[in-house]
Amino acid sequence: MFIASLIAKPGQLDPALVDSLRNAFGGGVATWLSMDEAAEFPLEAIPANFEEVRASIAAQADLNIVPAEGRRKKMLLADMDSTMIQQECIDELAEEAGVGAHVKDITARAMNGELDFDGALTERVALLKGLPESVIDKVVAERITLMPGGKTLLATMHAHGGYCALVSGGFTAFTQRVSGLLGFDVNRANTLIIKDGELTGEVGRPILGREAKIQALKEFSAQQGITEADVLAVGDGANDLGMLGRAGMGVALHAKPSVQAQCDLRVNHGDLTALLYLQGYPRADHV
Repeated sequence: MFIASLIAKPGQLDPALVDSLRNAFGGGVATWLSMDEAAEFPLEAIPANFEEVRASIAAQADLNIVPAEGRRKKMLLADMDSTMIQQECIDELAEEAGVGAHVKDITARAMNGELDFDGALTERVALLKGLPESVIDKVVAERITLMPGGKTLLATMHAHGGYCALVSGGFTAFTQRVSGLLGFDVNRANTLIIKDGELTGEVGRPILGREAKIQALKEFSAQQGITEADVLAVGDGANDLGMLGRAGMGVALHAKPSVQAQCDLRVNHGDLTALLYLQGYPRADHV
C-alpha cells in the first residue's frame, strides 16, 4: 500500500486537482492534512504514468508517493545551508570579504555536482583569509534567516520521540548557532581555522562532505538503536545525495535540478512543514 501526497503553498492546493488525480490513479478516499495546502490518498500500487503526471502538475503542487508502512520516522538528519537556513554561509562570509560573486559561482557549481566538494570548499575558504573572527557573528545576526517551518518540524518530531541531527558541509561556527536556535540534538560540520582572531583561509581536516554525511547516518541511527529505514534525511545539494539515497525517506528540498533528478521525493512548493505532511502529520498535530 502507498500514499500519494500533494503539497502546495498555503491556500493554493485546488481540491479539484486532488479529486482528478485520485480518480485518475484509482486511489482511495482523500484526506486533507491542511485545507488547501496538503492532501493525500491511498494507492494499491504506483501508477505507471506517475512521473509524467508529477511533471505536468509541478508548477501547481508537489506530488510524491511514499510507502504507507513506516511513514513516521524516528530521526531527522538535515543539511543546514539552503535547507534549515535560507542562505549558504560561505557565500555570506564571502560577501563580507568582497569576493561574493566569485564564491557564489563556485558554491552553485559544487552543489550541482559539477565540482569536487572538497576541492571547491578548500578553494572558497582560502578566499576568506584575513577576515576577522567577529565577522561570523555579524553574518549570523545580519544575513542568516531560518527556513520557514524548521522549528515546527523539530518540535513535532521531538514530541513523538524523534532524534534530530544537523550534518553540514558548512562550518561549526554556524551549525552550533543554528542547532541551538532550532533545537537539534547534535550538530556536525567542518571547522574554520582561526588564529589571532582572524580566519587563516584553511579548513580543518578531514573535510566533512558526502561520505561523512553517510557515515553520520550510519553512526547516529546505530546510536539510537534504529535502522536507516527509520531516518528522514533532507538536503538540497549534490553532497547530500548519499544520505538522501540511503535514508528511509530522503527528501530533496528546493534542490538543484541535478539533485532532484536523482531523488524520488521532492519538495519545491512547501516549507519544512512539508516533511511532516509527507509523514502523515495533519496540521492539527504540528507543535
